[in-house]
Amino acid sequence: MKTKGCGGALALIAAVVLSSPFWPSMEMSAQSAGPALNGPQFEVDPSWPKPLPERWVTGELGGVCVDANDHIFVLSRANLYPGISEIAQAAPPVMEFDQTGNVVNSWGDRQAMAEQLHGCSFDPQGNIWIAGNGDGFIQKYSRDGKLLLQIGVKGKVDSADGKLKSTFLNASPVSFYSPTQVAVDPANGDLFVSDGYGNKRVVVFDRTGKFLRQWGRQGTTAEAAAGVGGAFVNIVHCVVLGNDGLVYVCDRNGDRIQVFDKTGAFKRNIPTPIVFRAPYTGNGGAGSLAFSRDAAQKYMYIGDFSDKLIRVFDRVSGKELSQFGRPGSHQLGGIASP
Repeated sequence: MKTKGCGGALALIAAVVLSSPFWPSMEMSAQSAGPALNGPQFEVDPSWPKPLPERWVTGELGGVCVDANDHIFVLSRANLYPGISEIAQAAPPVMEFDQTGNVVNSWGDRQAMAEQLHGCSFDPQGNIWIAGNGDGFIQKYSRDGKLLLQIGVKGKVDSADGKLKSTFLNASPVSFYSPTQVAVDPANGDLFVSDGYGNKRVVVFDRTGKFLRQWGRQGTTAEAAAGVGGAFVNIVHCVVLGNDGLVYVCDRNGDRIQVFDKTGAFKRNIPTPIVFRAPYTGNGGAGSLAFSRDAAQKYMYIGDFSDKLIRVFDRVSGKELSQFGRPGSHQLGGIASP
């Protein structure tokens, strides 16, 4: 992948290439969905990644994150298209790529991990945290795949009967309902979990997994339009800690990033209004978030789930600067689920 301008958040940019079940096969530059303004510009590298070994084929990709060595870790689900599994092999749950696109390591036990792997992030010690839509737990692994900590129990969610498709409780101090991402506070190791597809909250634990606090509830589109903090329209889809000490949370179907301090006090909204559909429809305008890698984190890169593009914002002002990508999953620059 190649970038122009200020250094970008490699994890999210990699996700542009990797978000579909297919590896790119057509040389085509990413096209902006709107006029480029003052934000950094990106183009897809058609040589990245290199062909996967051993007839591996990815399913849906549930997350992309980058370690301190700029190695790119990709989460692959096992949901291959019908007939593919008969002639190829599902890629391992976690694949590690170097900057040139070679697979340098892979690992993961699907029986121990969530079926719908969702979101990954690294802590300052180099461990990787993985969440999972469709289950009730999060996991901490060493970068080479050793399970170090699990919060929650596989197969049991925070619902009325502990099962999926039951009424969410938004209450458990020991389990989740389809959590989507984990962010680790570098100051003290506290864990911030976006929970998720079932629950509508952010949950905080200490580094050992002890429950500390939570905030958030089911919201309405009217509340989202009015800017009410802590009310999530549907899916709490990401959580990221900024260098400014604030907590940035994707209110995906509320078409906004909600910003809190670490205690859960609401600070502000960053609206991400979708362009090609009516507000609060489709998959939502705030699907994923990453910051530029400069110390000031000048730019935010936000994946728009409805319009299928990446939008670049100035972090401080919340002003949108530029966009890139295009809908689709069969050619370079195409974005399926950013």
